[in-house]
Amino acid sequence: MAILVTGGAGYIGSVTVEALEAEGYDVVVVDNLSRGHREAVADDVPFYLGNIGDRSLIQRILNENPITACMHFSAFAYVGESVEKPQMYFENNFVQTAALLDELIAGGVMRFVFSSTCATYGEPHTIPIDEKHSQNPTNPYGWSKLFVERMLSAYDNAYGLRFVALRYFNAAGATATRGERHDPETHLIPLALKAAAGEIEQLSIFGDDYPTPDGTAIRDYIHVSDLAKAHVLAVSYLENGGESDFINLGNGDGYSVREIVDVVSRVVGRDVPASLEPRRAGDPSRLIADASRAKTVLGWQPEFPDLESIIRSAHLWRAR
Repeated sequence: MAILVTGGAGYIGSVTVEALEAEGYDVVVVDNLSRGHREAVADDVPFYLGNIGDRSLIQRILNENPITACMHFSAFAYVGESVEKPQMYFENNFVQTAALLDELIAGGVMRFVFSSTCATYGEPHTIPIDEKHSQNPTNPYGWSKLFVERMLSAYDNAYGLRFVALRYFNAAGATATRGERHDPETHLIPLALKAAAGEIEQLSIFGDDYPTPDGTAIRDYIHVSDLAKAHVLAVSYLENGGESDFINLGNGDGYSVREIVDVVSRVVGRDVPASLEPRRAGDPSRLIADASRAKTVLGWQPEFPDLESIIRSAHLWRAR
């Protein structure tokens, strides 16, 4: 009995692999390493190099391993890049996922935990956002994830595939051994830490004219360890006969870009040099989760809900 983790060499995927092993699960990883790192996967974890849309590869993985469920992290996830390169996002995030799902179902793997996103909601009409909020993405990244959500619902109805789609808000922070290492790096907290350390000249703040108290965009940040914990709970929920569901993952608190900069400065003990830039296309002004469903359905409770703990863990990982 093993869990197939796609994108298990990436940031959230590799932390979840650790969490699964800690709970006694056998894990198999597939990753094309376009944005992941081979060293992020322990040597004792079976690793397959390749694309999730490679049907023969997925068939081989299923033939060689007793896979009973799949956790799917393989996706491109840069909002700005998705606006510039929508074809790449729809191909990678939707078309290849469709091929993966077809092979899983053909191989009898009927439990699926999907890494979705709050970007499926688009510009929110109400705050905090619950799972019943309308979905109208403002960028191709969000649409690519929403297309998969719709496909999952159809496959549940037609074939009995049971899934949990976890709509992340902003993942951040690090464990003692795993953290954010993107190339290029576009996420706010690691960029602010880089700027404070003098590794980049300055942090770019994209827009100060949003309808928020300080004019900068507000996001809900969640520690990567808490995300991983939710995935473990989700697969256990499905193993115990749980029905398919869509579930938000966030802390329910929002922090502006300027608030992030202030906390990074306090944690590191240095100012964060910053410059003001125009808004990025497709960026909503405010995204804050109502994550009460995760608590009632999965029994999930964030262990690291406060912003300073999240940022401090990322800082310690970078300094290790």
